[in-house]
Amino acid sequence: MAAGDDPGVTMLSDLASAGDAIARTSSKSEKVRILAQFLAVTDETELAQAARYFGGGVFPAGDHRTLQVGGAAFSAVLRAVSGADDATIRAAWRRHSDTGDVTGELLARADGRETAPISIRDLGREFAEIASARVAKERNAQLSALLGRVTPDEARYIAKLITGELRIGLREGLVEEAIAIAFGAPSDAVSRAVMLTGDLGEAALLARAGRLDDAAPHWFVPLRSMLATPVADAGEAVARLGKDVWVEDKYDGIRCQLHRRGSDTALYSRDLKNISAQFPEITAAAVHLHADVMLDGEILAFHDGRVMPFHALQTRLGRVSPDAEVMAAVPVIYVAWDVLRVDDEVLIDHPLRERRARLEALLVPHPLALAHLERVHGEAEIDRRFEDARARLNEGLLLKQPESPYTPGRRGLNWLKLKRPLDTLDVVVVGAEWGHGKRRGVLSDVTFAVRVDDTDDLATIGKAYTGLTDVEIAEMTALLLEITIADHGHYRTVEPRIVLEIAFDAVQFSARHKSGFALRFPRIARWRHDKAPTDIDTLSRVRDLANAIEHERVQLVDQTGA
Repeated sequence: MAAGDDPGVTMLSDLASAGDAIARTSSKSEKVRILAQFLAVTDETELAQAARYFGGGVFPAGDHRTLQVGGAAFSAVLRAVSGADDATIRAAWRRHSDTGDVTGELLARADGRETAPISIRDLGREFAEIASARVAKERNAQLSALLGRVTPDEARYIAKLITGELRIGLREGLVEEAIAIAFGAPSDAVSRAVMLTGDLGEAALLARAGRLDDAAPHWFVPLRSMLATPVADAGEAVARLGKDVWVEDKYDGIRCQLHRRGSDTALYSRDLKNISAQFPEITAAAVHLHADVMLDGEILAFHDGRVMPFHALQTRLGRVSPDAEVMAAVPVIYVAWDVLRVDDEVLIDHPLRERRARLEALLVPHPLALAHLERVHGEAEIDRRFEDARARLNEGLLLKQPESPYTPGRRGLNWLKLKRPLDTLDVVVVGAEWGHGKRRGVLSDVTFAVRVDDTDDLATIGKAYTGLTDVEIAEMTALLLEITIADHGHYRTVEPRIVLEIAFDAVQFSARHKSGFALRFPRIARWRHDKAPTDIDTLSRVRDLANAIEHERVQLVDQTGA
């Protein structure tokens, strides 16, 4: 059934056909045209779902339901439904490197399956039931029943949505353009609606109804964070912002948005997850604010007037309902640097100087605090404030244009960040994964290790996938295939022959890797063709770097009494 033939019904097979047509063309304008044509004839009751699906999402913004289907669980269900053996599954992974395409192929080859197409609305109900399942066994049974009765093409897109990996060459901006064309709306108005609501589905409905001007932030639906652009030094910052800038300390914590309305409070991480239960002391204090607010800021580990290192804060992350002992061992504070809404007044279009004044007018109870802000002029003052921020045990500075609006989800030149440069490590590649999207068909995600001091043993310390050119990735893929020791389908264990130089933001203790350490934000600085695996760095050097960072922190504490 074609979309629009039966009012109120748009089939998932139609969405799959449109998605495949979008994937086949490399032209952005053609992708937008195909999607706009599909959205224009999609029934209003399914339009929001369709827009979200093409944006790679499943549930509306602010809806905290999750499907809770991990990779291992999905693989087990697919194996049972398709009847494929390990060799068949590994071969399919080598061909596709995509969960959706692997799913489609395996189900197309399965014998004796009776299928019946489903609508987008039906799929929404199925996803809701999976999300509401109380235990994994129930979720897996529901997913098995769903995959068992849909067509291979429908199953491909169900798999893509469950894994969050649509991979048809769409990004959110193209979906926004398609919505605008489908309903004859101004593209900037659609983009603003998505920015304010965080939801392609709601923006599509508003565009169809001609009500894009009604778009507004919703309480307890987090806005995407405004992002800062990195600069190398104070000179670059002045060149971009001018001599008169505002500077705030750049904290070594986790970005967090705080919503407080009446007796309800919530905390949201940078990836828009609700983390309220992890920090009950902050939500309890926020109730005592003297206004309903949306704040942007950072959660820090903070004890005896001192900022604790990030690895201390990590012991609080992921802990739901931490006990008194954990909270006493790692106290936290919320440092606010922006206010996005006060009561019914949305402030994001107001200049930063006005938002800061409104923030300072709020009565902020402990453990809430205001970010340290100073007004500076010229490079010398920026350099001096940078050293002051480091003395306060923070990463560096955020530099802001005082007349700038708050632009959710955008990285522009109104906010800049200046951080302390760190060392690099020479490591050896021990594993690699097939890439996705533009990197489909190449081994681009590499796991790397250092040597365990004076032995031949290796200890993994991280994973990276950025920094190499397309030519280097293709060259490395050929070599990785040649030196593969074990093929696990999407992942390969390889001989330790490729040496990389890795840059990173910090070294922290971690039980996740064999080394006992992890690199924060690792990226590939260069491929060291000039070095052999015997030349890589050792675990002792990693330990020395971690200890040096901690020693510097202690020295700063002793010098400043911070």
